[in-house]
Amino acid sequence: MFVINPISGGRSKHRVESSIIEKLDHSIYEYEMAYSNAVDHARKLSKSAAYLGFDVVVAVGGDGTVNEVARGLLSINSHAALGVIPFGSGNGLARHLGIPMDIEKAIEVLNKHDLISIDTAVMNEEPFFNVAGTGFDAHISFLFANDKKRGLWGYAKAVLNEFANYKPQKYAISIDGKLLERNAFMLSIANSSQFGNNAHIAPHASLVDGVLDIAIVKPFPLYQFPVLAFRLLARNVDKSDYVEIIKGSEIKIKRLEAGPIHLDGEPREMGAELEIKVRPGTLNVLKN
Repeated sequence: MFVINPISGGRSKHRVESSIIEKLDHSIYEYEMAYSNAVDHARKLSKSAAYLGFDVVVAVGGDGTVNEVARGLLSINSHAALGVIPFGSGNGLARHLGIPMDIEKAIEVLNKHDLISIDTAVMNEEPFFNVAGTGFDAHISFLFANDKKRGLWGYAKAVLNEFANYKPQKYAISIDGKLLERNAFMLSIANSSQFGNNAHIAPHASLVDGVLDIAIVKPFPLYQFPVLAFRLLARNVDKSDYVEIIKGSEIKIKRLEAGPIHLDGEPREMGAELEIKVRPGTLNVLKN
């Protein structure tokens, strides 16, 4: 089953249909296509596909679509595998899995049928699969969700516009029982290595190690912004004096008040206390 988000990435999906017809290995797969038309619809379509016995449910969209499709599979403890044809703004999980951004090459990954079981995670029992966070990135996710100019440059513009006025926050953090207090610009909880667009917030994160990487980004001066941006792309942000990364399986975060968070880039509001847990090997995925 292909679950297609028709508006993800701001691009037409007509080429996807023709590529599936032409390039999918029909000796392996019988398939159907379904289009999501509202928030949470992709989750419902995925759940229904798993109930109907589909072995693979393919998310055609960005990280938000991937999140919904994967949540649908998890909700019934399905053994069906998640496939991805990346069609979003960042495509963080797909990039970590080595899935090409080209449609036809992504379909070749489906044809190979190379299956792994990856870790998943929950924040206050809400699942995420790539990166979740609170602080500046959550603030930006709210703005970006309503911005018509999606993509890397739209995101960069929102970051630059908001940076000067954003106030770091105080956090009490427990990682596997170890207590920390930090004044932080943002906290990112990474299951995979990157936000998307090859911006690696946790360069050494693994989807199969049974732990999460907690990236604590400390307040930094404006002149350090391009340095940190370069480090994200160079996969060495962990070498920065402004970034602290700690691995753990159970994380508790206390904020001063309720506020925004994001799950795989999708904005949410949650209470002041956040509880994050990893669930090892709970989702089957097709990788490159």
